[in-house]
Amino acid sequence: MSDREVIVCRCEEVTLGEIREWIERGYDTVDELKRVLRVGMGPCQGRGCTEMIMREIARITGKPIAETGPSRHRPPVKPVKLGTIVEGVKEE
Repeated sequence: MSDREVIVCRCEEVTLGEIREWIERGYDTVDELKRVLRVGMGPCQGRGCTEMIMREIARITGKPIAETGPSRHRPPVKPVKLGTIVEGVKEE
């Protein structure tokens, strides 16, 4: 199976090959890859792909995985149904 066939971010259908290509272009943080590829922006909010992306960044750049760090999470971290928000407003 080629890098172009291995799906890393299932929500956004981003392949390992695409991730490697952008890391080699200099996009070597999860946040940068998120901006150009939308990795971690699907329904799972990166819970399925962030760790794999961090490992790939560390492997290609030679940085320790602790330095690659996860992306910044912006609320809501988990998808919230609009009805839940509306219910909260009605109660106030």
